[in-house]
Amino acid sequence: MNKTIDYYNRNAALFVSGTLHADISDCRNRFLHYVKPGGRLLDAGCGSGRDALAFVRAGYPVDAFDASEELCRFASELLGFPVRCERFEDLTGTSLYDGIWACASLLHVRGADLPDAVRRLKELLKPEGVLYASFKEGTSEREKDGRFFHDMTADSCRDLFRDAGLEVLEVFRSGDVREGRADETWVNIIVKKRG
Repeated sequence: MNKTIDYYNRNAALFVSGTLHADISDCRNRFLHYVKPGGRLLDAGCGSGRDALAFVRAGYPVDAFDASEELCRFASELLGFPVRCERFEDLTGTSLYDGIWACASLLHVRGADLPDAVRRLKELLKPEGVLYASFKEGTSEREKDGRFFHDMTADSCRDLFRDAGLEVLEVFRSGDVREGRADETWVNIIVKKRG
């Protein structure tokens, strides 16, 4: 994980330029469909802050964190409020959020550590709270360009969150909207914490 964080600290500007304007409004809208209006949100692994900003503009109070200090710095400037520098294993708290958005962030967690990360996120959800997560589609744990990735299939993704005691609302595939990434597919999941 440290190598992945180092990658984002070294390449923050490049990462931001490639993701800040990527249009994933369809995924955000599918997630917000299940979140109560004005509900408190957590952007877990917020990267550039793109999605947190969209949620704020849509009228939601938002907290955000990322493991990269450089991305936290950029996102804090973009959002106009502090973004915490934190990892999934640092998360503590109970019943704080109506929705958690983990877009392309849990995919950097090793398979052995994923159940704990999901458990921590579940704890942060209020009863009836909703969580969104996305992974690159595949079956491997791998390193690419200095970053670790844990790929998931629709079935393995469904199993991970069901095993954590979360109700699966939707699992869907989507293409990568970034330039030059048309051949990459994402697995998206939306789950709910029962009351």
